[in-house]
Amino acid sequence: MSNRFKQCIEWRRHFHKYPECSNNEYQTTETLKDILKAMDITILDVPLKTGIVAEIGKGKSMIAIRSDIDALPIREQTTLAFKSRVDGVMHACGHDLHMASILGTAMQLKLYETELNGRVRIIFQAAEEVGNGAIEVVETGILRDAKAIIGFHNDPTLKLGEWRAKSGVMTSNVDRFKLIIKAKGAHAAMPQDAKDPSIVIAQLVQSFQSIVSRNIASYEEAVVTVGQIHCGQTWNVIPDDAFIEGTVRTFDAEIQNRVETRMAQICKGIATQFDVKIDFNYQKVTAAVDNTASLHQTAMQAAKDAGYHVDELKRPLTIGEDFSGYQRVAPTYFAMIGSNSDYPLHHSKFDPEEEMLRHVPDYFVKFSHLLLNE
Repeated sequence: MSNRFKQCIEWRRHFHKYPECSNNEYQTTETLKDILKAMDITILDVPLKTGIVAEIGKGKSMIAIRSDIDALPIREQTTLAFKSRVDGVMHACGHDLHMASILGTAMQLKLYETELNGRVRIIFQAAEEVGNGAIEVVETGILRDAKAIIGFHNDPTLKLGEWRAKSGVMTSNVDRFKLIIKAKGAHAAMPQDAKDPSIVIAQLVQSFQSIVSRNIASYEEAVVTVGQIHCGQTWNVIPDDAFIEGTVRTFDAEIQNRVETRMAQICKGIATQFDVKIDFNYQKVTAAVDNTASLHQTAMQAAKDAGYHVDELKRPLTIGEDFSGYQRVAPTYFAMIGSNSDYPLHHSKFDPEEEMLRHVPDYFVKFSHLLLNE
């Protein structure tokens, strides 16, 4: 076991034991600072509440590598010796792996700093899970002159040693909708005195599904999913109101806007039909990750040089990733790297294989050199 690999495992297990949710990654940030200072890596003065940006190398040319750092409000149900010590919080998306991998990358880059043909900025970014962390980093101006910004996510559906990505759109736009139905309650035995929100819910859910089947062409793509419904408290009362929340996923801005418009129209029509008020809130959380075409061949070469089995994705993924925020200021590239877990991301038993930590740093070191030497 190499010293770097062993160290990455130790780092990962520490972060896994002490997870922190979005915008509250205070101890995680301090731990990262301590590790970077111990490696004599420069930490830049950036106005961020949590998260940090460090820098290795010298010169005019600059690229950046990003790792997310936040955990999820999930109670861990694994039997790991290093399971979460924080009740109700877990690194169920593998950001502990990401931090350890990019720390390993920083370690390697620092060892051979004099060989770098420029600077590498290391971004440890907060609040990926709530969708605003990347934009907050961008708004500091710290990445204004970046030649490229690169990142990754572990993928439990891929085996160890597998690397997947594609040029162009890689992930979906992520939108969130909330509806509050303000109706009129009554005794369940007297529905004539009520404006029943449960009937309104049924119509809304059914009508929303017709958007994909009737307003989106068969060769276009969209997902409209209702994730939660709340209506009533007991069996014999028609409630006054109800609540619906869900998500929309698309790969194209025009289709994204079309879905939002149709949902608003449906809400207005059903509100009139049933004489109720519907408050419709639609939030565009994160844009689709759009890998810069000119970086694609370089990324694949770096992955091959690092020993990965490289394959191009045939179609985009419907997952969300706020890495897209970096597209505002520089060319970007994002890849999926296999972590081989029996349980998916965001599951309380998510247990990726630590062996993936062996080669991720090699990929980013090679990618960095290729980019800086272009």
